[in-house]
Amino acid sequence: MAESGNWAFPAALQPSPQDTGFDLEAALDAVVLLRAEIPEDAFTASILGTERAGNGVVIRDDGLVLTIGYLITEAESIWLSTNRGTVVQGHALAYDQGTGFGLVLPLGSLGVRPLARGLPARAQTGDEVIVIGQGGRAHSLKAKIVAKREFAGYWEYVLDEALFTAPAHPQWGGAALVGADGRLLGIGSLLVQESVGGRAVDGNMFVPVDLLAPILDDMLASGRAARPPRAWLGIYATEMDGHLVIGGLAPAGPAERAGVKIGDLVLEVGGERVAGLAAMFRRIWSTGPAGSNVALTLSRRGASSQVQIRSADRGDFLKKPRLH
Repeated sequence: MAESGNWAFPAALQPSPQDTGFDLEAALDAVVLLRAEIPEDAFTASILGTERAGNGVVIRDDGLVLTIGYLITEAESIWLSTNRGTVVQGHALAYDQGTGFGLVLPLGSLGVRPLARGLPARAQTGDEVIVIGQGGRAHSLKAKIVAKREFAGYWEYVLDEALFTAPAHPQWGGAALVGADGRLLGIGSLLVQESVGGRAVDGNMFVPVDLLAPILDDMLASGRAARPPRAWLGIYATEMDGHLVIGGLAPAGPAERAGVKIGDLVLEVGGERVAGLAAMFRRIWSTGPAGSNVALTLSRRGASSQVQIRSADRGDFLKKPRLH
C-alpha cells in the first residue's frame, strides 16, 4: 500500500462540503494514520513486511480505532496520527480473522469525534460514496459503489458480500468508506480490478462495517470473536484455467507438514468435489473447528492422491500483543 506523502487528488475528485449533507470536516478528522512495527521473526513478516502504514477510523468516544487487521497483526508498536498533528501510541487490542477487522486502543487522547457506523446492507450499486484516507480532503476521493458480491481471498478468507468501489484510492488499507449520510460503511482492504462500463478499472474492496456489531463485545473482552477458530491449513490457493491450484504454503503450516506441494491441484475436500475458492474454503471450515482433520484429494503431475491434514488455529502461529 502506498504511504502518506506530499500528494493530493485533483480538486475535482475531492469531496466538497457544499456537496455533502453532513459535517465533512469531522468525518475527515475521524480517520487517522496508523503505523505499525512488526518483529523480523514474526510469522507474517515475510508476507506483509515489518513496517506497515495505513489508516484507522475512530468509532467510539473513547478513541477506539477500527482498521484492517493485516496492518496490526503481530505488531510490537503502533502509532496513531491525526489530521491536526496529534500523535498517540496505540495498543493492538484485537484481530478477527473471519472478518479481517482489527481494533487499536489509543493510549492517550486523539481529540477527534468518532464516525458513526452506517448500514452497508442498504447501500446499492451506483451509490455515490467517499473514500477517506488520513490527510483531510487532499487524501479523500469521490467514488461509486460498483459491485456488492462475494469475495474469496487466496489466504483462506471469504466474505459473503463485500463492497467494491471505483476509482481506486492508492492508500486503501484501513481507509473509511463513507455514505451520503456521513456514516461509515466499510473498511478498506484491497486494491482490485473491476469491470465498469465494459472496461477494466482499478478499484478497492471494503469489508462491510455491519460485520463488526455481532463480534465487537467479544473482541474487546478477549481480543477475538467468541466463535470457535476456523480450521486453517496454511495454503495460498488460486483459480487457474478452471482448476484450484496451490500457489503457496505457509512455512511449517499444517498443509506443508502433511506433504502438500506448490502446484498441486485440489480436486476434493472431504470426498466432495469443489468448484471455486469460496466453495473450497467453506467446505474446509464445515469439517469442524481448528484441530479437525481435513481430507484433500490432490492431483500432482496427473496422479491423484488423498492427504489427511490436521488443521490448526492460525492465531497460534502469530505473536501476541504485548500487555501494557
